[in-house]
Amino acid sequence: MNSPLASLSGRAAVVIGGTSGIGRVLALGLAAAGADVVASSRRFEQVESTAREIESLSRRTIRIVCDVRDRASLENLLARTLETLGKVDILVNCAGIIKRAPTIDFPEDSWQEILETNLTGTLRGCQIFGKHMLERGYGRIINVASLNTFVSLTEVAAYAASKAAVGALTKSLAVEWSKRGVMVNAIAPGVFRTALNSELLDNTGRGRELLARTPMGRFGKEEELVGAAVYLASEAASFTTGQILVVDGGFLASGVNQ
Repeated sequence: MNSPLASLSGRAAVVIGGTSGIGRVLALGLAAAGADVVASSRRFEQVESTAREIESLSRRTIRIVCDVRDRASLENLLARTLETLGKVDILVNCAGIIKRAPTIDFPEDSWQEILETNLTGTLRGCQIFGKHMLERGYGRIINVASLNTFVSLTEVAAYAASKAAVGALTKSLAVEWSKRGVMVNAIAPGVFRTALNSELLDNTGRGRELLARTPMGRFGKEEELVGAAVYLASEAASFTTGQILVVDGGFLASGVNQ
């Protein structure tokens, strides 16, 4: 993206859940677009590794762990980031967990754990960093939704419920905060190949069905989400709020493919 509207030069970003998978790719993508980026998660070795990659792009960062289930750790993340970068312009909420099991006897503690991380954890990030953004009159918040925000994938009801709620939360905050300069949007990834899911995608009936339902005939590459994130984080999206930007190779548009 060469347009000045899409440049993130001079911006400061925090990516929660930003040290592995899609979160790491988004953190590095924001850095490549010009932002200083703090990528945080629960594991310090991953924080350290991602920080080195950000620094290799000549961007500033800090090394700090956080847990979205712990409000104090997110408050500390904000405080430490402000000490070093002076502000937070962009927040990406990417921490999430999933468990597959039949809904009829899905353990209630597992249900609560998934909602606590995926939904309430996203709310905490929005509240803590959103307050700072509202005080400054500027901010870009990008939540991570899912195909499950819109359609069911069998036996992941807790995850689906959490991601549907993330979509609703995104729209609610957009309505409340847009007049004060804070734009809140979400990205809904389709099926993307990662180190964790390659076996499922390549060698199971579920993987074959997911591929058959994707009109482009292939799974996404994680770097194909970067453009959506850079757009939503930039001035190019100055009149975009409350949207769930789907990046799915046509999955949700599809009916019969053959």
